[in-house]
Amino acid sequence: MFGLGWPEIVALVVIALLVFGPEKLPQAAAQAGKTLRNLRRMANNARDDLRTGLGPEFADFDPTDLNPKNFVRKHLTADLEDDWNSTQATATAEPAPSYPVGGELGYGEIPPYDSEAT
Repeated sequence: MFGLGWPEIVALVVIALLVFGPEKLPQAAAQAGKTLRNLRRMANNARDDLRTGLGPEFADFDPTDLNPKNFVRKHLTADLEDDWNSTQATATAEPAPSYPVGGELGYGEIPPYDSEAT
């Protein structure tokens, strides 16, 4: 969660107990939850207003695409992923091994050798 480990979370809880006290901590947590809910609602409303304002041509518009990292991932690496997927789909299946799989070898039998595994 946000790159925090258990020691950091415990430290935050202890600091919150010291700052707010055990009586006011539930009220502070409830207020933080309400604030977070209001922020999410405002963000969703802003996104919906942006989509309706842009018109039907941009119905599939996602504001996260404006982030440069997401833009590069979506537009540049999508071609690489398509190429990779097409080569994987057209690759032929491996031939079945010419030796029995599993089981014990008898006396004097040579173990199988896979040249592609080495």
